[in-house]
Amino acid sequence: MEFTENIVGRKIPKKINGRKLQPFMGLGQYTMPTHKAATRIRRRLSGETKLLQSIDEAIEKSELKSGMTISFHHHFRGGDNLMNLVIKKIAEKGIKNITLAPSSIHPVHAPLVKYVEDGTITNICCGVTGPVGDAISRGKLKGILTVRSHGGRARSIEDGDCRIDVAFIGAPTADEFGNLNGVDGKQACGPLGYMVPDAQFADMVIAVTNNLVPFPCNNIFINQNHVDYVVKIKEPIGNPDGIVSGTTRITRDPIRLGIAKTCVKVIEGSGLLKDRFSFQSGAGGITLAVTKFLSERMKDLDIKGSFGMGGSTSALVEMLESGLFTRILDVQAFDKVAIQSLKNNPNHIGIGASQYANIHSSGAAVNVLDTVVLGATEVDINFNVNVVTESDGRILHGIGGHQDTSEGAKLTIVALPLLRGRNPVIIDRVTTVTSPGMNIDVVVTDYGVAVNPECKFYNKLMKLKGINYMKIEELRDIAYELVGGAPDPIPFEERIVAIIEHRDGTILDVVCQIKE
Repeated sequence: MEFTENIVGRKIPKKINGRKLQPFMGLGQYTMPTHKAATRIRRRLSGETKLLQSIDEAIEKSELKSGMTISFHHHFRGGDNLMNLVIKKIAEKGIKNITLAPSSIHPVHAPLVKYVEDGTITNICCGVTGPVGDAISRGKLKGILTVRSHGGRARSIEDGDCRIDVAFIGAPTADEFGNLNGVDGKQACGPLGYMVPDAQFADMVIAVTNNLVPFPCNNIFINQNHVDYVVKIKEPIGNPDGIVSGTTRITRDPIRLGIAKTCVKVIEGSGLLKDRFSFQSGAGGITLAVTKFLSERMKDLDIKGSFGMGGSTSALVEMLESGLFTRILDVQAFDKVAIQSLKNNPNHIGIGASQYANIHSSGAAVNVLDTVVLGATEVDINFNVNVVTESDGRILHGIGGHQDTSEGAKLTIVALPLLRGRNPVIIDRVTTVTSPGMNIDVVVTDYGVAVNPECKFYNKLMKLKGINYMKIEELRDIAYELVGGAPDPIPFEERIVAIIEHRDGTILDVVCQIKE
């Protein structure tokens, strides 16, 4: 296998599984396509029905065959049921060699491991966490895992890099003509933003619902022009209680709360915290605390922001309702409060994944963000970030919007403790590069704050009082001293099990099979 080195110093194969790979060489340094992919023409004549009686019938109508690509959404997160249900039925029909291209895979999808092992699923395109990620790390997937950001996934679908044959949309509410929404019904999950590109560009789109209502459905998140068939089933498509997880609750740890307060000081010190301020944070414990403390500071300063964006949370909804933001732009809900807000508040606006973060669009919303606060698994002395692999090399989770927001925002802050257990978080070289250091401005830890010398706010931030500034190498040295030295290299096999795409489709890094 021939390799070439990309701009962040990672060896990238020139070709893998027949696909030519283009190494990441920096923003705009790639060959960009000139046109979107063509979509299939759909036609329904007067009197024709879209209603089907079962998922089995839908699979037959879709003409799904071995070797095709299918997709799902993850808006139910840990409560999703539809993907497991459909893949089981596909396997029972003897269909093999499927490329699975959902917006994410979670621990609830553990039943998919056996379909990876028996060859029903041979390639996966998405962020993966839980048992499926562990199986891929151990070499169980016969093909390759392609990990993309949320915006990168939308780009790949619209550019034709990821051609979806059949998209299955779990719809909390649908009418018989294929209008869908996510905020009504007992299984409401919020926006359906991650499935907007699938609905627009997949060859066949099947909506699966438990709540069939008379035409026309309202609100309409995905409209009838993009849906081929509608199936009403008795089984739940998902459990909204599973949307909330341990990673979507505010931290109570005083050390992490201190990190969050420092992040707010950095935001204010940059000069961006003023009227018409825009903001996004992740849904982790520290970043949720940042949202809380930022809200308090905006009230103190009598600042009225323009919009908050997410992944919406109850904390963001509270800022909208108290007048701190005039709008929320929402691609995914992280709790039930956010779902109800999207349903009832006209200033809480659902958007699609491409509108949110597609670099190959006329203007992704991430490009008008002032500040984003994100988490990480590891950061290295070149400010490169890893959010995909754990300290032992296993695949942890997906990229989410990390690449998209860190590149689009004026000020990108990564907030994290210096240690996780006995593992240093600031290290010489991250296990896997998932967001390049050129897009990271500030790293905030419990031991100090490192500002990237390339940050446009560097001079202004370094004048701030009351912040313990350090070089990032100094933070690394403290971390190593606390654990008794640099971590041992992770042993890997030679076989590549995953590739990490940048949001433009070029390759940032690869992940190899762990050595056991």
